[in-house]
Amino acid sequence: MRIERVEAAGDARLADYRDLTDVALRRVLEPEGGLYIAESAKVIARALGAGHRPRSVLVQEKWVAEVSTLVGDLDVPVYVVSADIAQALTGYAVHRGALAAMHRPAPAPVAEVVAGARLVVVLEDIVDHTNVGAAFRAVAGLGADAVLVSPRCADPLYRRSVRVSMGTVFQVPWTRLPEWGEARGILHEAGFHLAALALAADAVPLDAFAAHRPERIALLLGAEGDGLSRRALAAADTVVTIPMAGGVDSLNVASASAVALWALTRG
Repeated sequence: MRIERVEAAGDARLADYRDLTDVALRRVLEPEGGLYIAESAKVIARALGAGHRPRSVLVQEKWVAEVSTLVGDLDVPVYVVSADIAQALTGYAVHRGALAAMHRPAPAPVAEVVAGARLVVVLEDIVDHTNVGAAFRAVAGLGADAVLVSPRCADPLYRRSVRVSMGTVFQVPWTRLPEWGEARGILHEAGFHLAALALAADAVPLDAFAAHRPERIALLLGAEGDGLSRRALAAADTVVTIPMAGGVDSLNVASASAVALWALTRG
């Protein structure tokens, strides 16, 4: 690693870390720039363990030693800044040890990601990065095989998604789907039964569906509020619902993913 001490937030070398709290900006900037931000030494370690490559690290002086154990053998600049500069640069008080600008891996083909999988989760147009991260954590913790995200779904590699997932975005195979017109054919050709989790008059209760589950399932989960789109519901082979009580009609998408995955993996 190459230690470089930086004395100004406007230094061009720090451009990758600018305005991290501007979600709209980062949502465009990071994919277009081929990067994502890993926040904290633990997350950086998980990203490195998954084979991802850093292009730089941002750290305060007191954490240089810790960072050196992670990237000491790599030819990567480590920018050392004060706490004030870190906050002015990123837009928040950086207190998790380090940030790393990582090279974003090229997306894998859908067929490659689902090869050999029996249960995959499809996230359609989820807006909240927290829900995306929580869904990945449920997939990892409950033994599903992969995640597929729609073209407009929030970025699994956005720093909040990564943090909420506890780094499981680096262990769960995932990629982006094309639009439904093409995606449905890809999943059916791979032998998946498309099960949409939604409220519908003809929906099958989750426990009944799980009792006679198909060999390969793609579980479709929709956006907060609106749920799955009409196109997703039309693509589904079965609509499944979680029976509720107490006058509550549904759970939020993160909770629903955990409940559904538990039911579909317990046998």
